[in-house]
Formats: sequence, C-alpha cells, structure tokens
Amino acid sequence: MPDLNELREQIDNVDGQIIELFDKRIAISRKIGNIKRLTGKDVYDPAREKEKIDKLYARAGYESRAYVEDLYREMMALSKKHQSKPAFGVLGRSLPHTYSPEIHNILCPDYSYDVIEMEPEQLDNLFSCGVFKGFNVTIPYKKEAASRSDVLDDAAEATGSVNTVVFGDDGKTYGYNTDCYGFMYMVSGSGIDISGEKVLVLGTGGASSSIKFALKELGAGEIIECGRKSEVNYGNVYEMAGDCGVIVNCTPVGTFPDVDNSLLELEKFGRLKACFDLVYNPSRTKFIQQAQKLGIKTTGGLPMLVAQAYKASLLFRGDKDSAAKIPEGRIKDIEDTIRVLEKRMRNITLIGMPGSGKTTLAKKIAKITGRTMVDLDWAYKDRFGMTSADAIEGLGVDTFRDNETLVAAEMLPKSGLVISCGGGIVTRPENELYVRCNSNVFYIERPLSGLSDHNRPETIMHGVEALYEQRKDKYETWCDHKLFFDRFENYDDYTSAAVSEILAILDREE
Repeated sequence: MPDLNELREQIDNVDGQIIELFDKRIAISRKIGNIKRLTGKDVYDPAREKEKIDKLYARAGYESRAYVEDLYREMMALSKKHQSKPAFGVLGRSLPHTYSPEIHNILCPDYSYDVIEMEPEQLDNLFSCGVFKGFNVTIPYKKEAASRSDVLDDAAEATGSVNTVVFGDDGKTYGYNTDCYGFMYMVSGSGIDISGEKVLVLGTGGASSSIKFALKELGAGEIIECGRKSEVNYGNVYEMAGDCGVIVNCTPVGTFPDVDNSLLELEKFGRLKACFDLVYNPSRTKFIQQAQKLGIKTTGGLPMLVAQAYKASLLFRGDKDSAAKIPEGRIKDIEDTIRVLEKRMRNITLIGMPGSGKTTLAKKIAKITGRTMVDLDWAYKDRFGMTSADAIEGLGVDTFRDNETLVAAEMLPKSGLVISCGGGIVTRPENELYVRCNSNVFYIERPLSGLSDHNRPETIMHGVEALYEQRKDKYETWCDHKLFFDRFENYDDYTSAAVSEILAILDREE
C-alpha cells in the first residue's frame, strides 16, 4: 500500500504544474481575444470548441476520459470570460521585466492587462485599432502619447507627459499623468519633508518633467535638472548642485539586469538628507544602497509604481471622481498591494557560516512557498563544471572567488527565489550589492562547535573560529534579519524551527 503522505506530495506537485499551465493557457486566451477584437471575430466559436473537445477526449487516458468534456467546457468558459474583459496594457518599446501586469491584476480583476511592446512606426495602428480601451505608457512614449491625446488633465498639460491613455466612448483620446500622484504618494509615505529643499533631478525625459511638477506641488525649493548634455551635467554636477538636500533618480540607470550602474558619488554631496529612486526592480539599487551606507534616508520606486497604477486603474474603470482625488479609505488598497509585491518579488536569501544548514533550510522554504530554490554552490558547478571545493583546491581561492562573484551577479538580482549563498560570499565587498539588491537577507548563526568541516577546504585550512572572526561583521551588516539557534541538538528540530521563524518574519512584514 503506497504511503498516504507520499501520494499527497505527488498530487501537490501535479497541482502546481496544473496551475502553471492554466496560467499560461489563460494568458494565451487573452492574446487570442485581442486578435479576435482586431479582426472582428466572435469570441465564441462552437465548431472550434466541439472539434477541440473531441480531440482531447480521444487523447485522454482511461481514468480521465470520462471527465475531459466537463473539465474543458469549464476551462473554455473561463477563457471566454477572460477574453471578453475590456483590454488594457502597458506600452513601451522593450518591457521584459515590467511589474505592471502583476499590479493591475492584483488591483482589479474586471479587465485584462497586457504588455504592449511596439516600435514608433506601429503607434498609429495602436491608437486606431480599437483592440485596447486604454493603456499605461512608459519610456520612450510618454511625450508621444501627450501629442496624440485630444484631452489632457492638468498634470499632463503642465508636463507634456502622459503615462495613462483612455479611449473615451465619445471617440476622444484622454491623456492623464498619474506619475505625479505616484511620486507625491511616494514622498508622503517616506516621512521625508522636502519643503524648501534644493532638489537635484537626474534625467531630462518624460519622467523628470512629471517629478518636477510634483516637487513644486510639494513645496520644494530650487529644482535642478541634470542630464548628460544639459547645463548641469554629470561632469559639473558636484560644483553646480553639491549643496542639494534631495536627489531624485528619474533615469533607468541601475534597473535589472544592469544593477551595477549608478550615476553619482553621493559622498560628494555634503548636505544630502534624502534620495528617491524611481527604479523599482531591483528594490535596493546601487544608488539606494550607496545612500543607505551614508545614513541618508531612501525610498525605492515601488510605492510610486503602485500608486500611479492605482490611479490609472480607477481611470480604466471610469471612476474619474475617485481618480481626481483618491479617498483616504482607498489608500489601504495601495498599501496592501505594495506589501504583496514586496513579499512576492524579493528573494529569500540565506547567508552564514559553512555548515550552518543554509541549503537544507532553503530547500524546505522553497517547498513550502512554491518558489524556485537556488544554491549558489550548485549554480557555480553548473556554470564552471566543478564543485566549489574542487575549484578552491584546483584553481585557488582568489580565482574561485572571482568566479563566485560572476555567479552572484547573475543569480541574486533576480526575483522571487529562495537563495542559499556560500559561506564566503561576504569576503568580496562587491557581492554586497548583489546580496542586498533584491532580497530579504537572513543571517543564520549557529554555535561554531556544531559546524562541520566536511568537504569545506577553507574551514580545514584556516579553522572555523578564524573564518568566523573574518566574516561575522559582514554577515551582520549585510543581513536584514539575524537568527541565532543554539538550543536544538536534533538537526531536524533545528531546521523546522528556523524555517518557521523565517516564514513568520516574512508574514509579519506583509
């Protein structure tokens, strides 16, 4: 007789695969619906439906065949429902890592939301085809969207920048700037008072015009725009704006996957008290991390992204009154969405001494949460064809650490993973950016006497106490949460307690 728990685990795995495939099926159905709108075809095609069910019935196994028609008629009904929803989306030239579809599907299930990647010569057709009821707009089309709108709201009129387009039932194209509201929400939520402050705005595009408008609304003092070719540029910015109190990054510099980039040396700004970064992926850019190390208050771009999306969502739903002045009671919708996204998008990353159980904990957390688990030592072997231990012994520690940093730079900036780092990840200062940029970082500390040196050449060479003294300060300063476990002799008890505590911390943060 098979074990009941094993069978339940098997069915859980199958259900996970079904959910992933069903999500893909629904997404394809949305695209089919948009094509049908474009070509004037009906959503419901009974002949196609019957033909498909007959084929699936013939293909089904003997245990499932009796249920195939019921199952697929229900799935087809759900697909038709999804296809029939009003279609919106986000317009840009290249949007491989946008969070916008995720946000809008959290905010409102009443419409579908797609990524609309188009070249400039395709915009005429987009604005006239009738497939979409509207869309958000990002780089590089915000000014273009303003020029194509028949009616602009005050913020769009003042900035010449539109990030939300709605096609009205009256045949007019309405252009809105919800970025201004998003930034004002971002500032108000940070608790940072910028009234009267000299503000340096990085970037000269559509985003910067929106931010300058919002800064004036918030009572900022002198506002200086910095670009590569503007009067104040990255060559003279320290002389021209070195006394600014606030910096706002309106450029895409530092966005995933190019997380190594930043525009300024922040230590050269003697009066700097706050930094805002419109980049939201990763959650802690190099710009943000530099500011935090200097004790400067910071906010990343996710609150602005969600707040502007919420206002756009109200406009998509035709609720212009609420969009004009978002009621206080609805602010909670924005806050809840931010928390959901932060938890979902940030990695759960484990650091600590070799032998502290990081890999085992990561496996268990991944299984419970349904996330993909990444062990950087395994990723090293996949990339370089040898284990970390073999690399240290064969190539030397320095070469191994160089290669380990390449793996860290590739894996750690990704989103939504559970990551176990090698014990020596903290020995290279450049790895701090990667460890912290998109993760909730947990430092797992255990008594040194309980740490094994099996297959750990550095521990054997130097001794566990010496390695700990070299690394402990980095472990503590790189992490968001330090967890110390010394009360469990049984390893299973320890790992169960550690996993429970990590998940409890994440639940409290949500």
